Amino acid sequence: MSRKHVFATLVVFVILGVLFYLQFRSWQTFDWGVFWMQTRGADLRRIFFAVLLIYCGYIIRALRWKIFLRPVCRARTRDLLPATVIGFAGLALLGRPAELIRPYLIARRQQLPFSSQVAVWMVERIFDTGSFAVLVTLTIFFAPSLRPLPYFAQFTVFGYFLVFAVLGMITGAFLLWRGSEGLAAWVERRFVRWAPHLAHTAADRARAFGRGLHTIHDRRSFFQLVGLSLFLWLMIALAYREIAHAYPEPLRSMTIPHVLLLMGFGIAGSTIQLPAVGGGTQLANIAALAHIFGAPPELAVSCGIMLWLVTFVAIAPAGFLLARREHLSLRQLEEKVEEEAREQV
Repeated sequence: MSRKHVFATLVVFVILGVLFYLQFRSWQTFDWGVFWMQTRGADLRRIFFAVLLIYCGYIIRALRWKIFLRPVCRARTRDLLPATVIGFAGLALLGRPAELIRPYLIARRQQLPFSSQVAVWMVERIFDTGSFAVLVTLTIFFAPSLRPLPYFAQFTVFGYFLVFAVLGMITGAFLLWRGSEGLAAWVERRFVRWAPHLAHTAADRARAFGRGLHTIHDRRSFFQLVGLSLFLWLMIALAYREIAHAYPEPLRSMTIPHVLLLMGFGIAGSTIQLPAVGGGTQLANIAALAHIFGAPPELAVSCGIMLWLVTFVAIAPAGFLLARREHLSLRQLEEKVEEEAREQV
């Protein structure tokens, strides 16, 4: 691990430590005995079903990547699935620096340039972000079950923000699709005198997005990608609901609109977390369960940790076994990805 990664990890650790301290300090009466009782009493059948849903989601991701690859090669979903599973296992165990393991493995196995698969990965994130934002926005504005919740007025304001964000994302993607090379050249000309490294990096990112967007070669592919992305996030929402329903009230009454809102907190928290330990996701979910959905502290902590284990960590054993079978080391893969990324800059 580089010095930059060590420093970033230390900073995140300190931030998470402070946040956890402040959260648990506000719960003067937290009862660990009740916490363990709630955890042991969770319905394992629902949790197992949630794990199956999450695993099916990785199949959807592999199928979606196959559609991205149509213009350049005829990949098979079953060939892309191992790289998908190993990549997400690396993300769970090693943290954000391992995010590019998946495009690296796909590029190597399909004999494609690494930069082209990084571009696909970037566009995949657009579809993920846009699809989830659409689902959350529709939930905020059209789900009556959210109106009695605390801070609903603030959620409505956030919904308007998401509407503009999605429109901006669509507009930006369209402009990059139409003229990424021209935009990249303009950025370099405009900013190279003041910040040459930043200008070249931004231009390279614009070109990469453009290349990725051109993998969507017809309307059929576009609508397939949109449909699969929406289906993927609904499947994740179903997994969230199953985990919530594994616990007693008030979590057992949570609906799909409730869990979509909860997922938004978890995704926001995931920006601050440690490799293999997480932190931000659990803390955000716990805070939402306690302060928005009215769960007692012990129940909120147990469910928040279970949500993170099922939706983020559960893929790690399968990915680790697949990596061992193919004689791959996740740590070495991370180092190779960093080398490839440096060569692209």
